[in-house]
Amino acid sequence: MQADPCPPAAEVRVLDQVLQRQQPGLEIRGYSPRLATTMFGLPSLKHWCVWIDPNPEPVDRWSLRWRRGVDSALRQWSQLLPITLVENPDRAQIRVRRQRPRRRRTSTGWRASNGRSILQLVELTRDGQRWREPLVEVLVSPELRAQVLEATALHELGHAFGLWGHSDQSSDALAVHQGSKPVLQPTLRDKQTLQWVRQQSNRFGLISED
Repeated sequence: MQADPCPPAAEVRVLDQVLQRQQPGLEIRGYSPRLATTMFGLPSLKHWCVWIDPNPEPVDRWSLRWRRGVDSALRQWSQLLPITLVENPDRAQIRVRRQRPRRRRTSTGWRASNGRSILQLVELTRDGQRWREPLVEVLVSPELRAQVLEATALHELGHAFGLWGHSDQSSDALAVHQGSKPVLQPTLRDKQTLQWVRQQSNRFGLISED
């Protein structure tokens, strides 16, 4: 029998760790130097389990539009890395929620955003084994035009899959500020950067493998 790729989590312990600047490296792919890392390496997994907020009952057209946009964005990333969609949030490392992020205070005042990705590093038990994992809450506002919603989901999922930084080119999915036309699929630079992230060694996964 094939092992469950997304067993439920138990005994979760949140680690006191934040993103930090990378040390300069020799290899540059895409916008890789602009990405942040952790003391365990870049927060990336070989395989990701993703939970998406289910549609409320009764289902309305706005909820259906939100789900279509998120599903479309997830399909784009699933062409580049292995993803399993799960029905229980305890089985997921990435949880996508239908929620407008709270405004954040900045040096120039309060700032609203269409989406946000919130990273935690944890140690937990899955199927009797101890793991170290990045856990990410992805918030995507339902109050957006269809293409903006999809572009927001694509951007925030890019962070969740390990692209913890921003491109300096507006045409990329992970641009700080995208151009007038929403980006609905990863560009070559997005793909190169994600590939680079997935090629780097880190200390996420089975703790016994450290």
